[in-house]
Amino acid sequence: MTTLAIEGLEGRHGLLRAFQDISLEIAAGEKIALVGANGAGKTTLLRTLAGVHPTTRGRILLDGVDVTRLPGHRRAALGLTLVPEGRKLFTSMTVEENLRVALAAGRDRVWNFETVLEALPQLKPKLAAMAGTLSGGQQQAVAIGRALMTNPRVLLLDEVSLGLSPLAVQGVYDSLKRLFASGTTIVLVEQDLQRATSVADRIVCMLEGRIVAVGRAGEMSRAEILDHYFGHQARSGTHG
Repeated sequence: MTTLAIEGLEGRHGLLRAFQDISLEIAAGEKIALVGANGAGKTTLLRTLAGVHPTTRGRILLDGVDVTRLPGHRRAALGLTLVPEGRKLFTSMTVEENLRVALAAGRDRVWNFETVLEALPQLKPKLAAMAGTLSGGQQQAVAIGRALMTNPRVLLLDEVSLGLSPLAVQGVYDSLKRLFASGTTIVLVEQDLQRATSVADRIVCMLEGRIVAVGRAGEMSRAEILDHYFGHQARSGTHG
């Protein structure tokens, strides 16, 4: 069953196309890794899906419902949630306040304050700390926890390892294990191809604002992905 359908989507920065002709169907519980070089349009695509960036053309369907014109908070209430690049926490608020503020958009399901802390136990001793005083890895955990509080049907994860030390990255991905096992549909933008292919069901390669290849994670080699990543393959080629 398709949870998220993207049909002929286009997004712009002024007159400049960030991406175009994006069409993709994502099944319930599927894990998609969106890969490509800087400037490929990945982050703008996630922001457009979440309602943070306007859609120029095309449609976004969540469980068959057209959400293309809905504002971001309405999409979050329906279960389409973004963990943005750079985390975007309320740095002058405590960790607990950052988590609880998401309750306004949340739906009554599996994730709540207690279950989020069970999944992210490193946050328990930091609940009273100001979010701005945390390490990068801890801030990323708060951002993930805040998104989980909305009980997403589809979670958009944008560069969760960006700017973090290898140890912090490992900690973030350890925290994500329960999430990846929970049946939540996930679209992940990740520069680390090894991590991307290890957690994803399918790999979607973008180049200069277009999807140039789609394939099962276990069936696309690293060399093949890199060829698409840098445009060495025919741009119209797809897999699986």
